[in-house]
Amino acid sequence: MVTAIGYDEIFLQHRTGKHPERPARLVSIVEKLKKDVIWDRLLAVENRVDPDAWIRLIHTESYIERLKSACENGLPFIDTPDSAICRDSYEAARQAVSVSLAACDLIAAGEAQNGFCALRPPGHHAESDRSMGFCLFNNAAIAGRYLQKQHGLKRILILDWDVHHGNGTQNSFWRDDTVFYCSLHQHPATCFPGTGWPNEFGEGPGRGYTLNLPLEPGAGDEEFLELFWTNFMPMAREFRPSFVLISAGFDGHRKDPLAQLNLSEEAYILAGREIKRLAEEYCQGRLLSLLEGGYQLGVLSQCVADHIKVLLEQ
Repeated sequence: MVTAIGYDEIFLQHRTGKHPERPARLVSIVEKLKKDVIWDRLLAVENRVDPDAWIRLIHTESYIERLKSACENGLPFIDTPDSAICRDSYEAARQAVSVSLAACDLIAAGEAQNGFCALRPPGHHAESDRSMGFCLFNNAAIAGRYLQKQHGLKRILILDWDVHHGNGTQNSFWRDDTVFYCSLHQHPATCFPGTGWPNEFGEGPGRGYTLNLPLEPGAGDEEFLELFWTNFMPMAREFRPSFVLISAGFDGHRKDPLAQLNLSEEAYILAGREIKRLAEEYCQGRLLSLLEGGYQLGVLSQCVADHIKVLLEQ
């Protein structure tokens, strides 16, 4: 089993001060993967894809220019203070997209079975016309459209298990029946961004292609996996995806400081193993995980290492 790893040192140049979404997150992941002798088992994503035209499939020209200008002018944030930026943030965000798309290329070409991209800034809150919740460009949404248009993979499944609802990804495909978006997250009445209610299920052609599975604060592995197996998996099988993307946030862990779920590493291992089986059943194993949240460094690095071990399993 060949598993690709997407990473670039420029991601560390997205400097955010004391912000919880900080360079140390990726440093901890890379150190853990090397310490556990996982890194050398992975196929490095070395190519880069010019991301600009693909970014414009999801984001408006005015937002892209506004973000570029804000970074060039050294502003401390864009739109709201939680979206911290520096002069290098625009290029870091561009390269996060580029690495994601290059990983898609490797997997679509069969050079890797699956992959994981250790990215920042993350993406799933980013809307078409604005940043939000630490996110600048929506890596998963852009990758989904890229897979369809560049590789002819028509049915894209996006599973988002970050503790926060991926409002930007949901809105990107709200009226689209070629992308099935499912989010398991802490209940929106108790957690940012306040979206992701069960009655949000898409409109028009996309009606029924968005699935929100909120969890009450304190919910643990049992509740998470019950929703995953009982609600998500049957719909995922019915969808018969051509490619699986995971918005892989690990901030639902019980030790994460930014939310109140009670998950353990085992929940992510079991869910990852099951969605990998589904990819093998329906789309020759084509699966790519893109890092979203996770802010307790020891937990984050362990969860990522465990997830990649699942991807490597024969």
